[in-house]
Amino acid sequence: MTRFTPAQLEAARNRLVPDVVVGGLQVLFCGINPGLMTAATGHHFARPGNRFWPVLHLSGFTPRLLKPAEQQELLSFGLGITNIVARATARADELTAEEYVEGGRLLTVKVTRWKPKWLALVGVTAYRAAFGDRKAQVGPQERVIGETRVWVLPNPSGLNAHWTAATMAEEFARLRVAAQT
Repeated sequence: MTRFTPAQLEAARNRLVPDVVVGGLQVLFCGINPGLMTAATGHHFARPGNRFWPVLHLSGFTPRLLKPAEQQELLSFGLGITNIVARATARADELTAEEYVEGGRLLTVKVTRWKPKWLALVGVTAYRAAFGDRKAQVGPQERVIGETRVWVLPNPSGLNAHWTAATMAEEFARLRVAAQT
């Protein structure tokens, strides 16, 4: 794993991480915002403790465990990645309520343009903040964006102790099955 100096990580706060997307995906995964490791590398969910990539594989979305640097391979599986908020931070709790709301608005524009079958947001608290749905729970939502259905998944951050990799994989697999129908 590449080690970064504090100065390099601080400089990463000013970098934008490109979306991994094409039109018509089966599932567009949406993170909260890039962490500093993601911004420094340019690869989504790059922090070693993040469980996104292992859970994606365990749930059957990918035939093998992908590394963050292989994120472009997701497109061949009909999958993509974006974020609610583009600004990189060390922790999601550094984001403001206004950033979440604006991020939800911009995400709606992206989804309307790209038209994935499903938008899968990782993190129920972030979904609630971005879309003003205080009662949302993990799972499929009533909300649709155009013809795109919305599913909220557990946050794969290593800080989320409420979900194990196995229980997250079960929820991701529920989405995978729904996306295939």
